[in-house]
Amino acid sequence: MTITGIFPTICSDDIAATRDFYASLFGMSPVFENDWYVQLQAGSTHLQIGVVRRDHGSVPEGHRELPAGTLVAIEVDDVDGVHAKALDAGLTMLLDLRDEPWGQRHFITRDPSGTMVDVIKPIPPDAEHAPSYV
Repeated sequence: MTITGIFPTICSDDIAATRDFYASLFGMSPVFENDWYVQLQAGSTHLQIGVVRRDHGSVPEGHRELPAGTLVAIEVDDVDGVHAKALDAGLTMLLDLRDEPWGQRHFITRDPSGTMVDVIKPIPPDAEHAPSYV
């Protein structure tokens, strides 16, 4: 077996608002779109995210609730620039922009579906955490 792709698919009550969040903040573009699903891609890469209407028949009954404990991490080369764009858009910061000793500069916001989005730029880890990298 060969894995040909892995991408998160977010359940949302507002497909357009969630699509626009990822398009405006990360420059992602739809590669497939209809009234109940959109698949977004980052440029010419294979990096994708899907958004499905929460009440669509493809989402099993009993699993259509708002997200809790789900964190989508998106690694970028300019976390400060994305953070500034997020602030300009009036997005709520669940975790303010900061450097972590394990080697991340990041912040956490929430998309229109309620999913937490951790925007990350790798930075050098401190001496305690450096040996964890393989």
